Amino acid sequence: MNTLMYPIATEKALGMVDRDNVIIYVVDFRAQKVDILKEFEAVFKVKVEKINTAITSKNTKRAYIKLKKDFKASDIARKLKLV
Repeated sequence: MNTLMYPIATEKALGMVDRDNVIIYVVDFRAQKVDILKEFEAVFKVKVEKINTAITSKNTKRAYIKLKKDFKASDIARKLKLV
């Protein structure tokens, strides 16, 4: 199962990258936090501190992925060409 679908690139999401060290991703609706964590760490070779998920009014699932202090969300945003 391909858990990670695409990153969110809104102004609020990019603010969270700088301020909170968080990347927001739309994920598969059936994905568990453990699945998201494993795939994100494998793809980007970083360590995740915690993951919060939310279901939007458009019936999609978002994962708020907070990275450990040793890693920068801005580096991942650059890789994804969000900034």
